[in-house]
Amino acid sequence: MSFQKNSQVPWTSGSVNWPVYKSKYGPKYHYQPHFGGITSTKLVRFAPTAVGFGSVALFTVIFFASGIPRIQDDILKKFPGLDRYYDRSIPASDNPF
Repeated sequence: MSFQKNSQVPWTSGSVNWPVYKSKYGPKYHYQPHFGGITSTKLVRFAPTAVGFGSVALFTVIFFASGIPRIQDDILKKFPGLDRYYDRSIPASDNPF
């Protein structure tokens, strides 16, 4: 049997410390670190879902922005095979100058 001193009992004054019984069979509470209410176990559990939604969102943005020349040059031409697809060079026979 273990007793702890507790001064946070509401019906006593602050100067009287009555012993509080804590059972060794009761729940073992401990501090669980969190950031804004998100614990590490929640983060591990929802990470695959977040990665899935994020990759679909990224693909959608790049798909809709693939007509922008700056996106083509900086992002899409870096992938092998796509550099020939997005090559918009004008043949010499069509160049008016």
